[in-house]
Amino acid sequence: MKQIAKKNTSFFQKKEEVVNTKKWFLLDAEGKTLGRFASEIAKILRGKHKTTFTPNVDSGDGVIVVNAEKIAVTGNKEAQKEYKRYTGYIGGLRATPYRVMKERKPDEIIRHAVKGMMPKTKLGKAQIKKLRIYAGTSHNMSAQKPIAVEI
Repeated sequence: MKQIAKKNTSFFQKKEEVVNTKKWFLLDAEGKTLGRFASEIAKILRGKHKTTFTPNVDSGDGVIVVNAEKIAVTGNKEAQKEYKRYTGYIGGLRATPYRVMKERKPDEIIRHAVKGMMPKTKLGKAQIKKLRIYAGTSHNMSAQKPIAVEI
């Protein structure tokens, strides 16, 4: 019996094919767990939710996050989690507790979590630019006609 050879039918999207297929999604962070919410955002930004996902092409969509100050963390993270940065000087390590960061820059908490889940390449930096985070319920992105999605 003769075997029939299968053709390789893998789909590989080209950069030119992505034009005008980008959408904007509106996500509400109220009561969501930080890590789980951030991984869903990263998935949308990279384009992994689409059937045409290609790792080396920016086929992801834009994400608008509202109510960033109402994000939740589990366990003792609220008391123990710290955001560290280095000034560049000797002894210049600075640590900001989660509670202080939530009061001062609640949008930076989500941005930091999502950035850690994105690829550390030029493409990852381009994709993270499509993330807009707002502390309150209002946003100024209505011209993009965002689609409200419940995660």
